[in-house]
Amino acid sequence: MISIVLVEDDRQIRRFVKTVLEAEGYHVIESENGKSGLQDAANRKPDLLILDLGLPDMDGMEVISRLREWSQIPIIVLSARSEESGKIDALDAGADDYLTKPFGTGELLARIRAALRRKSIVSMDTGSLFEVGGLCIDLEKRRVMLDASEIHLTPIEYRLLSVLARNAGKVLTHRHLLKEVWGPSHVEHAHYLRIYMGQLRHKLEKEPANPRYLLTETGVGYRLAAE
Repeated sequence: MISIVLVEDDRQIRRFVKTVLEAEGYHVIESENGKSGLQDAANRKPDLLILDLGLPDMDGMEVISRLREWSQIPIIVLSARSEESGKIDALDAGADDYLTKPFGTGELLARIRAALRRKSIVSMDTGSLFEVGGLCIDLEKRRVMLDASEIHLTPIEYRLLSVLARNAGKVLTHRHLLKEVWGPSHVEHAHYLRIYMGQLRHKLEKEPANPRYLLTETGVGYRLAAE
């Protein structure tokens, strides 16, 4: 059974989320503050952690930073903080995803599935494949197939797509993608990212304006669909 640590100080929200997750077959471990959440993550070895940022004993950002010192467990943030800067800070600190309260249960469950799928491919070796829908990315042979047809990508297009594939289901901020693809000196050149993402969508999406694979997180970054 997949286990999830739920770090949330609001009892009603915690009970509601637990009920939703248990109905889907997940085992939920409740933590009401950051200290107990970190202890549960260390002792119970869960598959995923759901985290509220506004905790009574420490800020959720500190929880993320301390957890990332020793673990790559997927972290989904649930927070009432809706500012884009807060989302970017949490994602750059190491969170995998961010949902703003109030949130839909269907979206939460979809984000959990995507994070768990990403966990299963994070340890991909160079001979592994990433597949979703009709898209197949062979990271060893550097080949991209769409509906059984090979797609030619430029080196930068492929590098951008491969970073997204290795983090499928995870929101990657503009700064992170620019650093990984173009280098640290280009983290302010967001127009590079818009141009190449547009090129990738025209090559991989049937409807570039309504993408199936390359998804936008408005004001924050992009994700590659994991299901």
